[in-house]
Amino acid sequence: MYTLLRSLLFTLPPEIAHHFILKSLKIFHSLKLIQLLFGKTLHAPCTVMGLNFPNQVGLAAGLDKNAEYIDCLAALGFGFIEVGTVTPRPQSGNPLPRLFRLPAAQALINRMGFNNQGVDKLLDNIQKARFSGILGINIGKNFDTPLERAVEDYLIGLHKVYAYADYVVINISSPNTPGLRQLQAGEELDHLLDALKQAQQQLAEQHNKYVPLVIKIAPDLTQKELTTIANKLLAYHIDGVIATNTTISRKAVESLPHANEKGGLSGAPLSMRATEVIQELNATLQGKIPIIAAGGVMTARDAQKKRLAGASLVQIYTGLIYQGPALIKEIIEAF
Repeated sequence: MYTLLRSLLFTLPPEIAHHFILKSLKIFHSLKLIQLLFGKTLHAPCTVMGLNFPNQVGLAAGLDKNAEYIDCLAALGFGFIEVGTVTPRPQSGNPLPRLFRLPAAQALINRMGFNNQGVDKLLDNIQKARFSGILGINIGKNFDTPLERAVEDYLIGLHKVYAYADYVVINISSPNTPGLRQLQAGEELDHLLDALKQAQQQLAEQHNKYVPLVIKIAPDLTQKELTTIANKLLAYHIDGVIATNTTISRKAVESLPHANEKGGLSGAPLSMRATEVIQELNATLQGKIPIIAAGGVMTARDAQKKRLAGASLVQIYTGLIYQGPALIKEIIEAF
């Protein structure tokens, strides 16, 4: 059934299809049809970062940037939902078109540019949701905030979302905000991690609640860079790492239509590299910091490979677009 639906959706421009399916899901949920269509949520409880997850499969950030669809997406069977990326101030993102399908490779290219309605609107939406499961909030900087002041944006985001999040993701790896990936290295990373940990300690006391901090990294880092990042995560007692964001590499798709579009590539072509990054991180982390796998999780076997490489949880986005909600249960059963 989903194969037929996907073929119809793929006749629409990608961003229009995105909004159409989310609005449709919201209607189905209000009519209590989602469980009828997709069945009950599978339970495979696990504890990661001190949080009790009902199962190991989550929704990656980017699908629900403004936290408008938490309830209906959770009803598909996810063990956790991550919303965002959200910035302190609203921003429209990059000009259209900015999302491209590469069906022959089961891939997407996006250069959305952190389009979102701002953190205050996101929090309004979260407070309206009935969802009581594990919620991650992914935060970033505004595009016009100079890199030397990026920490200020992340601190604004952290302070605002802290009380509403079960964990907070620091997105320093999107290729679609100029200069953002520079925060993954050198003094910039030290400054950011130090400031965030200090703020986390203060907020934990203020709210009587410890909210784990997770760093989301790029797949385009060298082994040396990954080792350096892993050591810094350990040194600053960061609670988790997501591997990985989208890639700027086009090696696997260079002959396909849209391959030359600027932006981050996700989907099947990213799978092997994302797994390698998990292995390289785990060589240093040795289980001391949990790894959340994202990037190229298109099948249950992809998820298994990432678990064997060292991942404790997995997230899907592009896999959901190409395979449909049945992928969630398939991964839970295999993971």
